[in-house]
Amino acid sequence: MTLHRVIVDVAEVEIAAIRAQGAGGQNVNKVSSAVHLRFDIAASSLPEDVKARLLALRDARISADGVVVIKAQTMRTREGNRADALRRLQALVDRAAHPPRVRRATKPTQASRLRRLEAKTQRGEIKSARAKVRA
Repeated sequence: MTLHRVIVDVAEVEIAAIRAQGAGGQNVNKVSSAVHLRFDIAASSLPEDVKARLLALRDARISADGVVVIKAQTMRTREGNRADALRRLQALVDRAAHPPRVRRATKPTQASRLRRLEAKTQRGEIKSARAKVRA
C-alpha cells in the first residue's frame, strides 16, 4: 500500500499580517511581521478521510467550526513567518493523512502465562519469608 502525500493548496489558505507580541523594541510597534493563518477544513479540497481525521484531532489550533488557526511570530520577517505557518499547517495535515494502524487483539501464549504465574508464586514466597515466625 503506497501512501501519497496530501499537499495543502495555498489558494485555500487565508493569511493576514498582524503585529507581533512581546519584546522587539520600536520595530515591533511599527511593523506587522506576525502572520495569522486560517484554513477551513470542510471547504478545502483535501480527501474526505483526511478531513475527518483532521476534525477528529484534539488540537487547540482547530476551532469548533473546523477552522485551523495558526499564529506565527517567531521570525523577524513576514515572509519567514508565512513560511513557518504554512510548514506547521502542512505538518498537521501530514499527521492526519496517515490512517492509524488497526489494532488486532492477541492472546498471551501458554508459556508466558506459566512464566507469569511462576513469578507471582516466587514473589509470594519471598514476601511470606519476611513474616514473623509463629510457634
